[in-house]
Amino acid sequence: MKFPPLLEGTLVKRYKRFLADVVLPSGETVTVHCPNSGSMLRCSSPGTTVYLSDSCSPTRKCRYTWELLQDGSTFVCVNTSRTNRVVAEALHEGAIPSLSGYQIIRPEYPYGESRLDFFLSGGKGDCLLEVKSVTLAEGCRATFPDAVTERGRRHLTELRRGVAEGKRGVILFVIQRTDCDSFSPADSIDPKYGAALREVVSAGVEALAFRTTITTEEIRLAEPVPVVL
Repeated sequence: MKFPPLLEGTLVKRYKRFLADVVLPSGETVTVHCPNSGSMLRCSSPGTTVYLSDSCSPTRKCRYTWELLQDGSTFVCVNTSRTNRVVAEALHEGAIPSLSGYQIIRPEYPYGESRLDFFLSGGKGDCLLEVKSVTLAEGCRATFPDAVTERGRRHLTELRRGVAEGKRGVILFVIQRTDCDSFSPADSIDPKYGAALREVVSAGVEALAFRTTITTEEIRLAEPVPVVL
């Protein structure tokens, strides 16, 4: 997925979940939209180099959107609204080997008490696919979630129900940072989510994790990494 031209800045602070103040190269401080509902643990330190997209809209409340941060040579995509587009592109390109042969029938698929990100179908039958954006890391291991998530546990429950009904259920953790080589649930943050993930995997839900390649020009799904439960 290609980014629009991005503008570099320096983070002052993130606040009220969806807002952040950023200093532009001109010295001007602007309030930008932060499209990430998580805690952004270790991804919102003041002084961090960030990259913004420009809506160029005179009527939008926040003209700029926070897309990336850079920590040394590591890029992190904090815009969680990009994740499903990255996955959709990868599905169309056949870049997820274990999901090759499937077509997207419906995104944002209502199922049970939740909405799952994709309903897929193909020669192997129907597949329920839930996608999670991962921005937190412990060393070289990506972890999820970065805050307690009851909604995330509901998604796992629905995937398990789908498997029981004869569908394929897959949860795909998209590691939106460039410095990780494996994935695990963040038990120290939300032990109930970790327990639920292990439970549904034992019941037949498939857990996949993929790295991404990230530059200031684009983000793309890359290779799979081990899921360590």
